[in-house]
Amino acid sequence: MKKLKNIIKEVEPSKFIQITMPDGKTLQAKKGTSLEQFIRFHSGEKYKYLAALVNGKLRELTNKPRCAEKIHPLDLTTSEGVRIYRRTLSFVLVTAAQEIFPKAEIFIEYAVPYGGFFCTVRGREQFTSAELKKLEKKMREIVKEDNPINRVPVPLEDARIIFAERGEKDKVSLVDKRGKEDFMMYHLRNRKDAFYGYMLPSTGYLKLFKLLKARNGFVIQYPRRATPDKLLPKYSSRHLDDVFQEYGHLLQLLDVENVGKINSLIEKGKARGIVLVSEALQEQKIADIAGKIAKKSNDVKLVFIAGPSSSGKTTFSKRLAIQLLAHGLKPFTLEMDRYFVERQFTPRDENGDYDFEAIEALDRKLLSSNLKNLMAGKKVVLPEFNFITGTREEGPTVKLDKNQIIIAEGIHGLNPNLVPKIASNKIFRIYISALTQLNIDRHNRISTTDTRLVRRIVRDVAHRGANAEATLSMWEKVRQGEKKNIFPYQENADVMFNSALTYELAALKQIVVPLLLQVKPNSPNSVTAKRMLAFLNLLDDIPLDIIPDNSLLREFAGGSILRDYLPGKID
Repeated sequence: MKKLKNIIKEVEPSKFIQITMPDGKTLQAKKGTSLEQFIRFHSGEKYKYLAALVNGKLRELTNKPRCAEKIHPLDLTTSEGVRIYRRTLSFVLVTAAQEIFPKAEIFIEYAVPYGGFFCTVRGREQFTSAELKKLEKKMREIVKEDNPINRVPVPLEDARIIFAERGEKDKVSLVDKRGKEDFMMYHLRNRKDAFYGYMLPSTGYLKLFKLLKARNGFVIQYPRRATPDKLLPKYSSRHLDDVFQEYGHLLQLLDVENVGKINSLIEKGKARGIVLVSEALQEQKIADIAGKIAKKSNDVKLVFIAGPSSSGKTTFSKRLAIQLLAHGLKPFTLEMDRYFVERQFTPRDENGDYDFEAIEALDRKLLSSNLKNLMAGKKVVLPEFNFITGTREEGPTVKLDKNQIIIAEGIHGLNPNLVPKIASNKIFRIYISALTQLNIDRHNRISTTDTRLVRRIVRDVAHRGANAEATLSMWEKVRQGEKKNIFPYQENADVMFNSALTYELAALKQIVVPLLLQVKPNSPNSVTAKRMLAFLNLLDDIPLDIIPDNSLLREFAGGSILRDYLPGKID
């Protein structure tokens, strides 16, 4: 006891707190000092950092550390930093619009590839160019004033009244989904609103943005992670815009364009109807694509299918093959994996690892030669790639009939450098992705990336023995490969196919939520897991057993009747 008295003594509670920055420096200040104050002092930058990881957990800059903490500031080069910037920018947009166009209802629809949200106006005509300039000027005034943005708890009934008075039924329907006595809202100037994620502490951070006139609406542009200090030039994404707008219009007609509406239908016992209509519309689209190929079958002999991870390429290609058979065409599937170069010639990425997703990882010369000979009706000895030894072996000999058409699925299918010597009129290119437009509400999106990530987690657990932690850990690298090898070429497609199903998150939720809950709180992936759980828990469940066995969703959830169906498979 005497020894303990020499090393332990009673003291008054400390009035100070210490935090440690990534460079190892320790800062001390009085309790009640915010993260924003600590980070500004340490960095000397007023508006550079947008949030912080505090002992691995995402926190707003208004957060006041209570004890010794390790701080990692986040800027626009981080995914969470970008999300917070875009979310706050959206709040400023709807606040400014309310002040100068009070009858205009702003709907944030989807993201455009050059960095921005496509938005529409309801309750009046779309904004003219002059009105957009006026709106942007108002937004810049709000930014210049550096107005504070406060997070405030609002009683549930008061929140319902706020949304109801503005005619925002989509938000009213989700008030009770938080499972708490109060509804957390953000307050900017004269507007209180709900945003599902953290905000910046004030408007002064939003230095980079622009409003652009667009077909059927407008775009609010923001910086991207790769170019945090500038806005990218606007470029045409007509194919992608057409798909999004067509699907958005369809959701409006079906009255299922947001989470609240789909929940309402589920509560009324109409889940099966949602599933059947969604599947019918998707099958109709596949049949339409097959019809377009059939009309060009005198010339087209090769169909390339490309898209990012978890788009449903495998099931889509099989359902397309079935539709082509119905048109009297005999599909022949050719696996692109046959054409990997031998391991010693495989390119490496910046970390020195093998880069199997680079186009140089394929033997394009051999691929082009084989395809030309197959389309000409000649016998071809296909290669076989041995993934264990990393070497190429001799495969089967193939000769196609006159009415056969080659279906090749691979990430480089839209890249004109894949088979440059094959005439373009011989090729039909299809881009496929889960381009969902089912949003939480008019101002809160569910990103297409998150939809695919849900699919990927479910599939990896069911078919690859990987848990959610493993999938989340490698997702950023997958995304980098997509941005490099797929997205730049998506407008080269002859058609785009939206593989998203209106009901899928409500169905996959019951599988993926328990998996996300297994991600440890101190894991680097816990921020992503928590964010995904937040929007998934807003959805009611749709039973898995009512999903058709030929559904594209079965590729991930399991139970697909098409799993062992191999059209045109080589014996």
